[in-house]
Amino acid sequence: MEGTYGDRNHRPYDQTIKEFVQVLEEAHRDGGNVLVPAFAVGRTQEVLYHLARLQREERLKQAMVVLDSPMAIEVTHLYQRHRELLDPHDMEALGKGAAEHFMRTLHFLRLARTTEESMAINRIQGGAIIIAGSGMCEGGRILHHLEHNLWRRQAHVVFVGFQAQGTLGRHIIDGAPSVRLYGHDIAVRAKVHTLGGFSAHAGQSQLIDWAKGIGGDPRFYFVHGEPKALQGLQQELRRKTKITATIPSLGDTIEI
Repeated sequence: MEGTYGDRNHRPYDQTIKEFVQVLEEAHRDGGNVLVPAFAVGRTQEVLYHLARLQREERLKQAMVVLDSPMAIEVTHLYQRHRELLDPHDMEALGKGAAEHFMRTLHFLRLARTTEESMAINRIQGGAIIIAGSGMCEGGRILHHLEHNLWRRQAHVVFVGFQAQGTLGRHIIDGAPSVRLYGHDIAVRAKVHTLGGFSAHAGQSQLIDWAKGIGGDPRFYFVHGEPKALQGLQQELRRKTKITATIPSLGDTIEI
């Protein structure tokens, strides 16, 4: 939905959607909630798109889908206002009328704008898909839902974005037996899933292809990513393009 999903026809992406469906079906059998920590711009709307498709195909077993993020709600309405920029094939897959009114395809969605509406979600012990920020569980309303669900064996947590080292999300997917939330240790008994295929970021080969197209003698600085991945990209970029990239250290100053 982000303009176009060029990778949607690729097998890894198809496999991710298949795994997503399997997780939702497993959660339905377990009777627990599904928590989806998601970034408000792009990732949330992608997840909603696939839930809308599943609902249209009568494959969505959960009785309730809640979007608990004021920013994500506004961004989703922004998608509606600029729906002419969305991929027409994606809209066609949602059924007749989706291109004219995207929000109508999300008629099953409950929006939690206020603090009171968000708190009320925590009374739901099962059967709901709860999408909330932040994507790496470093803040936002997802923390309250983790506090109320992470210790439940029937609950499921689905990570649809990269979790950086040191973040709460990374601790959870790395198998931490408990995490600290609001001054309390919360046991991690929920089933944890990582669906990396939802990532919207270009991979190493795509970044190198992009660099090749620039021409001239560009200067590259890698400032975002984990050390091992940055070093690997630096080596491959040098090997394939002769471009030397710099990985700055903490405190370095770059003058351009």
